[in-house]
Amino acid sequence: MRTSLWSGALVFLTLVVGACGHGIAQSVDSDHDGMSDGLEQALLVQFAPTFMIGERDCSDVPAEFRPAVKTPEVEHENGTIYGQVSPAKAGGGRRQDVEIHYYHLWRTDCGKHGHPLDTEHVAVLVRASRSSAEWKRDDWKAIYWYAAAHENTVCDVSQVARASTLHAEDRGARVWISPGKHASYLNGELCRRGCGADKCERMVPLTPGGIVNLGEVGAPMNESAFIASRAWPLAAKMSQTNFPAEPLARLEALPDTDIAWVNAGRHPAQQIISISSATEQSIAGGGHNASSAISLAGDSTGNALSTAQDSTGNALGTSYRKTKHALGSSARHVGEALHVTPKPDDSKPN
Repeated sequence: MRTSLWSGALVFLTLVVGACGHGIAQSVDSDHDGMSDGLEQALLVQFAPTFMIGERDCSDVPAEFRPAVKTPEVEHENGTIYGQVSPAKAGGGRRQDVEIHYYHLWRTDCGKHGHPLDTEHVAVLVRASRSSAEWKRDDWKAIYWYAAAHENTVCDVSQVARASTLHAEDRGARVWISPGKHASYLNGELCRRGCGADKCERMVPLTPGGIVNLGEVGAPMNESAFIASRAWPLAAKMSQTNFPAEPLARLEALPDTDIAWVNAGRHPAQQIISISSATEQSIAGGGHNASSAISLAGDSTGNALSTAQDSTGNALGTSYRKTKHALGSSARHVGEALHVTPKPDDSKPN
């Protein structure tokens, strides 16, 4: 049965949970990965992200593709999200570690250097607190979140973060999708950190059209024959882990507030983005919180910028290393993010 509606998925989940005494049914395994269809759908629903998309994206919303067709053909542009749930592929993963991919598939990449079909995704690594044949919802917690942004290109700014940093340990994270190019970001301000084309402005929550379980590359579910098409890299993305050991080890060496680049050195900006929860709230609230700070650090440049502001939005102080030009440029971008209006210089004649 094609589980393409959120309501249908929730009804299905309710039925299997009720039938198993508040556990999750462990019977049918359509994609032969050792996890039941019921468990996979339950996890897809529990950790489904909230996607923030452009109000007037040139490709509208993520598309639903015709089932049982080997070449991807858009059936509806209705906000459908495709999922994949697999035992963790990352090195050192335990049996109860599970990697979940959420694919937002678009009719077209309509940004600069656009092309038909756009295969984008985010991922989460979740862990069960106990080994059991009948897991419950409360047994699962997210450990890490991943967002693909210009993945495997010179502009790769894909990110990884602890689930606790995003307040998304028992639920989906909020993810920003850049209009046109559809790169995924774990914080709206990170849109500015790519190669310059991404801007997350006039964003609205996606009204989801459903979650469809793709299954696995060699065992597709829900008649997802289009997985293997050479028209897009979907099969390759489904075959790889987004949580290899090296970026996770690098992330764990950072403060709890940090979001890290997955591929250090492949991007034009800094290696580490440190964003406190106070900063995120200040940005969302127009810069009216009592205090906030953004800290940016890079291995290659050695630059650091810290901006604090009072309740009126006035800058209280800045510190930097390197040149005044670098500080001025960075401060201007931070000021724009925090909606800071520069004070007039009274020393200059009118």
